[in-house]
Amino acid sequence: MSEEFDQEYWEDRYRGRTAVWSGRPNPQLVAEARDLTPGTALDAGCGEGADAVWLASHGWRVTAVDFATTALRRAGEHAEALGDGIADRIDWVPADLTAWTPNAEHFDLVSTHYVHVAASRAALFRRLAAAVAPGGTLLIVGHHPSDLRTIPRPFAPELFFTAEEVAADLDPDRWDIVVADARPRPAGHDGHEVTMHDAVLRAHRR
Repeated sequence: MSEEFDQEYWEDRYRGRTAVWSGRPNPQLVAEARDLTPGTALDAGCGEGADAVWLASHGWRVTAVDFATTALRRAGEHAEALGDGIADRIDWVPADLTAWTPNAEHFDLVSTHYVHVAASRAALFRRLAAAVAPGGTLLIVGHHPSDLRTIPRPFAPELFFTAEEVAADLDPDRWDIVVADARPRPAGHDGHEVTMHDAVLRAHRR
């Protein structure tokens, strides 16, 4: 991938705005995790922390990882401001996902959404899958390739993938595929509403 999405890029982007993202949890997280029994969760590439906060507010103990320290600071301040013990249920970890390896078979939920990595995406997903505890859930959400026709982004086609491509890398003797979908989602672009599609992979570890 281009170095455009390296740590310096993201730090500059976060420093340049009071908020980069909406502050709302990703809709596919809400759809797929709302009926799960709370336990330990890993939010890989947490950004400004909306997903981590949502999980913590629903009883999860969250490890939230990002290499942008500005985003982590902003996320921590937001969690503290909400009160209700939410901040106490989140550990903010400054780390580069291309080098950081979570504890094996440790988390009841491992979730990552639209992560932009400067190294192998497949290698990252394998490390994240290895962190899911037996009986736990892996949730990977990203940009579906069909979106390249909706909003052309020729500078980073490597960011786009299908859920089936991710599922193919999971050992069928250890994983059950619960969801492998290209799920529509309304989004704004240049003042107009368009329909995007998320690649949604949810898998259960036996």
